[in-house]
Parts: sequence; structure tokens; C-alpha cells
Amino acid sequence: MIRLTGRVLRVGLTGGIGSGKSAVAARLVERGAVLIDADRVAREVVAPGTEGLAEIVAAFSDAVLDADGALDRAALGAVVFADEAARRRLETITHPRVRARTAELAAAAAPDAIVVNDVPLLVEVGLAPTYHLVIVVETAVTTRLERLARDRGMGRAEAERRIAAQTDDARRRAAADVVLSNDGSLAALDDAVDALWRQRLVPYEDNVRERRVVPPGRVDLAETDASWPEQYARLAARIRHTLGSDALRIDHIGSTAVPGLAAQDVIDVQVAVPSLVDADGALADRLANAGFPRVPGQWWDDPRPAGTARWEKRLHGSADPARPVRLHVRVAGSPGWRYALLMRDHLRADPDQRAAYLQLKRDLVDSAPASDSGTAGDPWFDEEYLRAEQWAAQTDWRP
Repeated sequence: MIRLTGRVLRVGLTGGIGSGKSAVAARLVERGAVLIDADRVAREVVAPGTEGLAEIVAAFSDAVLDADGALDRAALGAVVFADEAARRRLETITHPRVRARTAELAAAAAPDAIVVNDVPLLVEVGLAPTYHLVIVVETAVTTRLERLARDRGMGRAEAERRIAAQTDDARRRAAADVVLSNDGSLAALDDAVDALWRQRLVPYEDNVRERRVVPPGRVDLAETDASWPEQYARLAARIRHTLGSDALRIDHIGSTAVPGLAAQDVIDVQVAVPSLVDADGALADRLANAGFPRVPGQWWDDPRPAGTARWEKRLHGSADPARPVRLHVRVAGSPGWRYALLMRDHLRADPDQRAAYLQLKRDLVDSAPASDSGTAGDPWFDEEYLRAEQWAAQTDWRP
């Protein structure tokens, strides 16, 4: 498994056949990216003389070799195409070697590199969480068919078969942090790549390397965004990949977790750990490597009811300039952890309190231009805490 280690920014690039993914890769290289081509690596690890090729021959016989002793991909494909067990056997030989070689190439990049991994089946094999950012190149099927005929001489039936064998645009889009549309000219695509490089990738790399958190900015409320849950899901998958079993639970909390509620465009994520000692040291470093550096200072939540001991936590943010995040690391089962989940679920269930909370937020935003609206200290929250606890008792709610 490839981990987000070190401070090199790792970008996954994918798109359907004929989408123009190679043109995006070429433009990123022109801008200064280090490109790792998954297809090229896959060929390299089974080249003549490699252990990978020897193991394939041992598993499938020398009938999969051509006259020169190289791998005959068509012959191998004929063996594994309709045989699930054979395909899985092949994957156990090639996939670990591809991952190891990819990690080796990434580790060899300069400390300030932006490493782009061009992977045609990135979504299909579940690699999205292994990158800081995933770029999907999306093009209409009709355009892809025209390009495959023009640029590769591919017949329509074969082109349609190849497109159908890959995942669909909706699934790729769900895995994408960035979607680059390529239905226009090459110049338009280059302009979009240049803007992405300048506005997002370069500052993102610098922030990861310097362990710098991007501040959320103003507290202006954005209208509810139906994509917030999908954005959270991508972030959570990346965090889960990074922390593994050290994260006992990961949840979407805060206003963006409540459907229909206008909110500051910041995704709040809660990570549950056994203790705050566990939140320090290696765990904090791993989150920083994955693009979620620790926010300096001491952090805690206002206790409910007021007057009790403050609820300590650790706070991380996002190094991605285009996706502000507040990542709250709390002890599993602690009052602060429970309250974050209780308030979210109560607001989801009670439209009247959801409306009251929205009005409170708007009033406080109007009077507080700073990045922290100070809502947590308002007396409404103590009242809401009592209402939520009553609701929890009545509904037998459990976090």
C-alpha cells in the first residue's frame, strides 16, 4: 500500500480512454511536474530478465512469451480475461511490484516536487485515497470515439468496447478533487491546466512541505452545497488511508454535515482516537504528510453545560488552498466527541431548531467579520444542548 509519506505532493491523474489525459500529463510536465506513468511502470516490472516476468512464466507457462522472450500481452490476456482466479493470480504478481516501483520513483523526486501519477484505472482499483489530490479528465463519449478513430485508427465497435470496460464518468467524478473538461480546444485545456498548477498545485505543495494550514478565511455563509457530503467522503477516505486503525472513527460534523443548512464553506471532520497522547507524535506527522497539518496553539471546545472543565482536543487544518478543512481530533467517547455528533443529528432531525440555528449564524456573521464567528459562546448553544439531550433520551439516540 502506498502511503502519503514525506512532504512531496502526490497527485493522481486519470480519465477514460480517449479523454485527453495524456495531453494533461504532458502539460503538467511542461510546468515542472515529475510524471510517473503507471502503464510504463507496469511494463517495466515485467520486462525480460525481471523477477516479475519469471514469476508470470512460472504461473502461466512460457506460452505467454513471444519469440524474443518478452511478455506477449495478447497471449497473457487470453489466459486471464475470462478466468477470475488467473487474473487475481496475475495481480498478486504485478500490483505489489508496480506499487513498490511507483513509491521508489516518488521517493527519488526532489523535496519540493509535485509528483503526478498517471493511472488509467485509478478509480477502478481504489487508489484515490493514496493521493493528496485526484484530477479527472472528462470528455463526452462522442468526442472520445472521434479521437480514438482519428488518433489511434480504432474502429467504432472496438472503441465502444474499450470505453465500456472502464468505469463510468459518474464514478470517476465522485473520486475527483478536480475535474478538467476536455471537450474544447487543446489551448483551452492547457489554460485550465496552467491555472490549476499556479493557483492550487504549487501553493498546495508549498503548504505541505512547510506544514502550513490554509486559514478558512471569512465567515460568510454559503448556500447549502449538495457536494459537501461527497467532498467529506474523499477527505475521510484519505484520512482513513493515512491513519488506519489509529483512527477509531471518522465522522462528518458541523454545519456542512446537516442537509439543507447554509454554512461557511469549510468541511468539519472529527477523528476519534483512544487518547490525546495518541493524537500527538507520529499520528500528527502522518496527518501533516497527508495534507492536514496541525494548527498551532492549544485547542478546546466550550463545555456543555457551561462551567464544567473545558473539553481539550487537537485541531488540524488543510494545506489545500481550494478546500478548507477543520479536522477535530477528540478522544472517542469523550463529552466533546459525543456533543459534536449529538448536535449534528439533532439538527438533522429537527427543522425548527435547524432554522433557529441558521438565523443565529446569520446574525452573528453580520456582526463578526473575523474568521471566527464566535457562535460557540452564544447562550443558544446551552439551550440547544438541553433540547438535544431531551431528544436523545426520547429517541434512544446513540452516537
